[in-house]
Amino acid sequence: MKTLLISDLHLDAAHPAVVDQFLAFLEREARGSDGLYILGDLFEAWLGDDDPDPAARAVVAALRRLVDSGVPCFVMHGNRDFLIGERFCRETGATLLDDGTIAERHGRRVLLMHGDTLCTDDVSYQRLRRIVRHPLVRWVFGRLGLAQRRAIAQRLRAGSRKHVGMTAPEIMDVNAAAVSEAFRSSGVDTLIHGHTHRPAVHELLVDGRSVRRIVLGDWYTQGSVLEWSREGFELRSLPR
Repeated sequence: MKTLLISDLHLDAAHPAVVDQFLAFLEREARGSDGLYILGDLFEAWLGDDDPDPAARAVVAALRRLVDSGVPCFVMHGNRDFLIGERFCRETGATLLDDGTIAERHGRRVLLMHGDTLCTDDVSYQRLRRIVRHPLVRWVFGRLGLAQRRAIAQRLRAGSRKHVGMTAPEIMDVNAAAVSEAFRSSGVDTLIHGHTHRPAVHELLVDGRSVRRIVLGDWYTQGSVLEWSREGFELRSLPR
């Protein structure tokens, strides 16, 4: 059996083809796996578990069907959907993972992250991340009306697009020292993450130890899927 890992789908009603591709993936390929891990940014924006958006509701229902079929699903917060909460987990049957979880499968221990905390050179992004994830900010945001939350999310996305356009790509990529520290603190030899949209397998040396960093791609241009089995890892793209 194989375990599937994906990230950065950025599902949104404005991109129905991507939503449809994910729904088909759940009904077909994911049904033949022994588990599905979603390492953040499943949604382009998640305004709260009470959002009645039809595309989001369709995804929730499809995840529930997958879990009910016997395939466990694990979800990690990303920078776009960190407001996924307990209601989402109850409705989907998914398990919410902490960023930096060690998964043990197929005779191997692997560190799973969304990946944004590794991008420490992007100082302005890290500052914003600390602010929006502060428990008080999240509490206040969750008590606003849905229209207010949607307006704030649109402004944040516009600011994010502007930031990406003004920031050098290498600044937004992972920091080598942060990656090395993740390997040291976890003791694993494989790290899997998303966020940067740069799918690749990086073979590294950390303190003389051979390690591997696997980066998942997004689903707008890459449809990136990682298969994990006893034979190892295979990073591939779904047909577009």
